[in-house]
Amino acid sequence: MKRVLSAAGMLAAVLFSSAAQAEDLVFTLTNGTNSVLTHFYTSPVGVESWEGDVFGDQVLEPGESIQLTIADGRTQCEYDMRFEFAESSDLDTTEDTQNLCEMGSYKIHE
Repeated sequence: MKRVLSAAGMLAAVLFSSAAQAEDLVFTLTNGTNSVLTHFYTSPVGVESWEGDVFGDQVLEPGESIQLTIADGRTQCEYDMRFEFAESSDLDTTEDTQNLCEMGSYKIHE
């Protein structure tokens, strides 16, 4: 089971940025639920620990989108993702695995 690491480690790996270098993975995350997305974690497939919360102190409101850049220096495309919602939500924590090199966007649904 993966465990959450400090946010400082993830800040170095994932940046909120529209400018990306050629080897960086850039995609748009959209919250297609009716709940506030409070935490978003990623880590390359095969890494046994979750890296830090990408959002930090920010949240993604229902219907909002954000462009994310994974600039971790890795050449891997397959990433595990973990989505956590506000405590007042009736949505459970959701996990998924995607090839982020092949996709330009990801929309989380209820």
